[in-house]
Amino acid sequence: MKELKLEEWNENPFKVIGKDWMLITAEKDGRTNMMTASWGGLGIMWGKNVVTVYIRPSRFTKEFVDAGEKFSICIMDEKYRKQLNYCGSKSGRDEDKVKACGFSVEKGDGTVWFKESRLVLVCKKLYSQPMDAAALNDEKLRNAMWKDDVHEMYIAEIEKAFVQ
Repeated sequence: MKELKLEEWNENPFKVIGKDWMLITAEKDGRTNMMTASWGGLGIMWGKNVVTVYIRPSRFTKEFVDAGEKFSICIMDEKYRKQLNYCGSKSGRDEDKVKACGFSVEKGDGTVWFKESRLVLVCKKLYSQPMDAAALNDEKLRNAMWKDDVHEMYIAEIEKAFVQ
């Protein structure tokens, strides 16, 4: 993979996150785990290029993200849609999802990612906070999205980006 300057990245983040999906990927105790996500954002915060992701407390990947200073965002080609669906519906508590998907783990810059990714964002956690369901003004949306498992929001600096 080659390093990419974010200013040169020209993809639509609404498509990349909302339609293509991303794998939030992290390592804990020498083990890699990931989850599929389609909620998030890219932007500028505190003068830094950042990604914002949201993870439910019940997700096994949250333990991995919380355990370290960094995590990665992996964007895959459409040919990996089956694996992305799998990673969003199965728990790493019950099985090795990396092995089940046939992904190759790469390590560097203090985190892990997948060799098969078309885009990798190396992210350093800056801020995290549980979301407050009562603060969501749209009651229908609040009732549809949250019961007892309200997401935690993470804002992370994008330290590096890599592309195939």
